[in-house]
Amino acid sequence: MAGASTQIFALDTFVPWLALRRLPGVGTRTQFDLLEHFGSIEAIFSASRGQLEKALVGKNEAIDALLAGPDEKILKSELEWLSEPGHHLLTWSDLDYPVLLREIPDPPLVLYIAGERQLLSAQQLAIVGSRNPTPMGRENARAFAKSLAGAGLAITSGMALGVDGAAHRGALEAGGKTIAVAGTGLDRVYPARHRDLAHEIVKHGALVSEFPLGTPPLPENFPVRNRLISGLSLGTLVVEAALQSGSLITARMANEQGREVFAIPGSIHAPQARGCHALIRQGAKLVETAQDILEELGPLAGVALQVAHENTPPPRLNSTMVTLLEHIGHDPVSIDTLIERSGLTADAVSSMLLQMELNGLVSNCPGGKVQRISR
Repeated sequence: MAGASTQIFALDTFVPWLALRRLPGVGTRTQFDLLEHFGSIEAIFSASRGQLEKALVGKNEAIDALLAGPDEKILKSELEWLSEPGHHLLTWSDLDYPVLLREIPDPPLVLYIAGERQLLSAQQLAIVGSRNPTPMGRENARAFAKSLAGAGLAITSGMALGVDGAAHRGALEAGGKTIAVAGTGLDRVYPARHRDLAHEIVKHGALVSEFPLGTPPLPENFPVRNRLISGLSLGTLVVEAALQSGSLITARMANEQGREVFAIPGSIHAPQARGCHALIRQGAKLVETAQDILEELGPLAGVALQVAHENTPPPRLNSTMVTLLEHIGHDPVSIDTLIERSGLTADAVSSMLLQMELNGLVSNCPGGKVQRISR
């Protein structure tokens, strides 16, 4: 019984924070201004109308809401969610609020967490990129995340389709930790097809959001959440990105926050590589291996500089397969072009491509083309 009372008491301490987060007509900056003006969360809710009018000039709706006190009906679902195992509310006043996140210009007042709360203070690298990556882009995201997680970095991303999902999975494959920053309330999973991935992340990492429960996937929420992906991390790696891409917003925010920005170069013919090339021209560090990132972050992160290599040996190829692989190059190529370049028959090319695909050396692309995957 004592344990239950302690839990109720702990949940009660969240009520003013949840109420302040939902205060109508004010943004995060005004919420922080209130905290600074009154000195504590409790003082805000015990202030008189006159005191509030001085602090919230012209914001009558917010003043009325503060004087009325927290809406118990609205907060009930959030308190029920927080009472479940593995669910947490991290507030600005908590001692374990991540140090790196405190340093950004617009930190969140509260964070909802499902999973390992302490992971938010771990050394992290953000990996972001296209929702529609090339096969090589998807593989690069997975491989970089796997190596970096194996070296001790937590991998942080946004759980979007494409590069984000591949990065989370790569970290999980390495037995490492991964953090997904959501653009919705944590009572829903977006995109829905990542429901199983979200469950795995909760088991071996953390789902994080600053948005109250019930918040739908509104387009304007995702650029806002991107500042948290970069803000939690020592640096941000952009794997693939078009010139008009949310990943470039994350990279810009990382730069403004004083964090490292890394970019993987790609084919000059690939639209998904143009954003990375633009970042490199603007000063982002060009990287070709995970080791390049560790050498930059290692002294700061305190992680091992040697990347853990795959235990599985590379596939054995005969000389004809090696030659065919060279003819494929690193851009998508049609079967007819391969036949022309190699001088081999269509049956021979098809047979070898199948073997190379099974060995993870090539991948099928739209339009009946194939692309080489780096190993």
